[in-house]
Amino acid sequence: MNLLCFYTFFYSLPAWCFCSDTLHFHPSGWDKHSYGYHGDDGHSFCSSGTGQPYGPTFTTGDVIGCCVNLINNTCFYTKNGHSLGIAFTDLPPNLYPTVGLQTPGEVVDANFGQHPFVFDIEDYMREWRTKIQAQIDRFPIGDREGEWQSMIQKMVASYLVHHSYCATAEAFAKSTDQAVHEELASIKNRQKIQKLVLSGRMGEAIETTQQLYPNLLERNPDLLFMLKVRQFIEMVNGTDSEVRCLGGRSPKSQDSYPGSPRPFSSPGHKASSSQPYLTGFDSNCCNGVTSSKSHSSSPHSHKSCPPAAGSTLPVSDISINGSRSQQPITSNDVDMEVDHFTNGVTESSSNGFLNGSSKHTAEPDDCDADMEVESAQSKRQLCGGSQAAIERMIHFGRELQSMSEHLRRECGKNSANKKMLKDAFSLLAYSDPWNSPVGYQLDSIQREPVCSTLNSAILETHNLPKQPPLAQAVGQAAQCLAIMARTGSGSCAFASVDDYLH
Repeated sequence: MNLLCFYTFFYSLPAWCFCSDTLHFHPSGWDKHSYGYHGDDGHSFCSSGTGQPYGPTFTTGDVIGCCVNLINNTCFYTKNGHSLGIAFTDLPPNLYPTVGLQTPGEVVDANFGQHPFVFDIEDYMREWRTKIQAQIDRFPIGDREGEWQSMIQKMVASYLVHHSYCATAEAFAKSTDQAVHEELASIKNRQKIQKLVLSGRMGEAIETTQQLYPNLLERNPDLLFMLKVRQFIEMVNGTDSEVRCLGGRSPKSQDSYPGSPRPFSSPGHKASSSQPYLTGFDSNCCNGVTSSKSHSSSPHSHKSCPPAAGSTLPVSDISINGSRSQQPITSNDVDMEVDHFTNGVTESSSNGFLNGSSKHTAEPDDCDADMEVESAQSKRQLCGGSQAAIERMIHFGRELQSMSEHLRRECGKNSANKKMLKDAFSLLAYSDPWNSPVGYQLDSIQREPVCSTLNSAILETHNLPKQPPLAQAVGQAAQCLAIMARTGSGSCAFASVDDYLH
């Protein structure tokens, strides 16, 4: 007898016949906690040797399917793609598939999803997904709708401020009659730093952070180290201004960046705020690259890049931790519009409107004026293809190694820092680091956790939360769904937080 059976999944493991106890030697469904559909008489058996009429008989060549629904704890069978209706209700959890054969030489072909099912299980799942989403939509709010609305508006406003969407935050606050709990100049300061990080200009981001928040990196040596490692990676990529200013030409990178941090992303690295500052690595050049004053193996100074012409704002537009600063800020940096410097070539964001402002093209820096955009199909080159840039990158790597050793002596071993530096240095082991096993580090998406970590550290200096309440609420909802899944609640299979966010 050649009986073809298939098994389908519905958030757990079902079977043509199944049981929830130890191995049985009687026909399926006869013993306690076992259930079965027999082909000789078409009866269903539920923990009893006495069956109930259920469906047609089946034999060689028939395709019998079984679906266990863990939402309502029911089971139904199918024959050749047609549902036979509910067979069992109030099923217990933790069921296992079983098949009963009677005659020696019988063969059963089982399909656990490796081939398309004869029964349209996708349509059945769509039906239940619609039901669950309707239940969520009908959740009673009651008399507290006004309170909930006000709380959600506060959460949205704090999210916009957290990610430095200045214009949008102001407009939203006015429309909902709320106050923005951070000075506009402070938000723009964070906005400028985020733009630099997300465009790969890590040296400038470090220097700007040190100018606007002088004590931040002193109190967070691990954070400074993480930023420096990311700067080294951007040097390899040819995007950091320390190598771009050396005049190398490079083909256009395949990288692209959407323009702002992804919603609710959590930093992949948590910086320590309790460790002492590494004084031997103060920055003394315009792009934030450290030159050793007391701990580096060899002194090295760097020529500053000239600022972009005609792009400064008045001094009064900048605030350092709530006080006025004498450092001008470029107008292009204020808008949260990321200019891409991918492997030495400038790209503008594809988003026409960002943070309430229309898209504009930034004027190139003087040190970038001689860079030409070559064919996108050309091979990307290390440090943008400049020999001087490669030498600078190698020297920077030596400084980074010295910094790592100093941190280890002063603060003890840090496995995260060690792995971070090892992965970054591993890029140099490949002729084409972009297509290497460690090439993921060069993807612009890897800038996001760095940006998020730095932004959170800055917010802490203003006694503001490291993570916006909206992100915390979304994370809590996702954790609740995970707990529901572990406890066997089938409804959570169709309750995706992302579906409602998008």
